[in-house]
Amino acid sequence: MKPYQIGIDLGGTKIEVLLISPDAETLFRKRMATPRNDSKNYLAICDAVCRMIDETLQQVAKNRSVTIGIGIPGIIDAKTQRVINANTTCLIGKPFKADLERQLGRKIAVENDANCFVLAESLGGAAKDYKTVFGIIMGTGCGGGICVEGQIYRGRHGIAGEWGHFTIDPAGERCYCGNRGCVETRISGAGVANSFFKKYQRRLNMAQIVAACRAGDPQAVETFDGFLDDFGRSLGGFISILDPDAVVIGGGLSNIDELYTLGRQRVKRYAFTPRMETPILKNRLGDSAGVYGAAWIGE
Repeated sequence: MKPYQIGIDLGGTKIEVLLISPDAETLFRKRMATPRNDSKNYLAICDAVCRMIDETLQQVAKNRSVTIGIGIPGIIDAKTQRVINANTTCLIGKPFKADLERQLGRKIAVENDANCFVLAESLGGAAKDYKTVFGIIMGTGCGGGICVEGQIYRGRHGIAGEWGHFTIDPAGERCYCGNRGCVETRISGAGVANSFFKKYQRRLNMAQIVAACRAGDPQAVETFDGFLDDFGRSLGGFISILDPDAVVIGGGLSNIDELYTLGRQRVKRYAFTPRMETPILKNRLGDSAGVYGAAWIGE
């Protein structure tokens, strides 16, 4: 008999839980705010995740098997079993998986959130008809993952697809990873907003910058044009390396329509091919993709 599946999507601002029946029916879902990302709140995040799992387990009869998968904004290092590369920085260096398993008294699977996203979109979303898929999350940060024939491709160090942390501007802003001018500092929502404030001393978020650009504000137009160029350079370069069958975009910035028109033109400029026929797709599962992917990788 197939198990019930619980998925948890741990994000910087929200934690979402999902329960899927053996018949693939969504039975329960809930969201809560993520505790603040600081060194004192690691245990609070662990407690919040465990409470949501415990509440969800109450929806399942005690004699039924349940798998649990969690997507996190980081990676569990295969050698140390501790979190690395997390933009929720209070997780870095912590034995997150082991701590949760000890607190819950059961095994769980933990996977990078971008990997969960690309898995979900490859199996049941916008990219389900493609073999090799590069999934990118563009929101507060920039993550990425690769799915090949319905399987997550992690690479030797577990970082395959992490396009957010290669440098495109060596003189650029310092990234939390320690380098300067990472893709994440240039085309994430937070990165664009920070650059706009630094240059113009106006505090606008990404949605406001896009709206101002569409209204003809010259400062916003200049900023948005730079954003599109950085997007094209970053994604065009990655396509030149991986040459995927499709790219699917998730995260809050995936709702910017210009990415699929003007942004695609910039990608064509930088990709090392005269044709650049790679489909650049908007996600189909919305902000639920990550939590579905987490459920599907559960143990």
